[in-house]
Amino acid sequence: MIFITATFRVKEAHADRWPEISHAFTEATRAEPGNLWFDWSRSVDDPLEYVLVEAFQDDAAEAHVTSDHFKQAQADLPQYLEETPRIVNFQVPGTDWSELGEMRVD
Repeated sequence: MIFITATFRVKEAHADRWPEISHAFTEATRAEPGNLWFDWSRSVDDPLEYVLVEAFQDDAAEAHVTSDHFKQAQADLPQYLEETPRIVNFQVPGTDWSELGEMRVD
């Protein structure tokens, strides 16, 4: 799978509304064939930072970045951001999360 984590630093005036601002893009991406997950979290240390964790089947990431909703997000979302998002992108085996065995809950 293609595993991606990205951080988005949102302008203070829009930080509380980011889930609403990014909603259409989020829902369209989640509906894509090959999308495994697309989940936002807000940093507990920096209220202006959102973290996006997403994953795609190996052959689905290209369709994502060439989709109409991705192109629309490229046009619409930067106006709400303080800076260019930062990203880590890896291909990893599997199609789901693994257990953190060191903290196993019985």
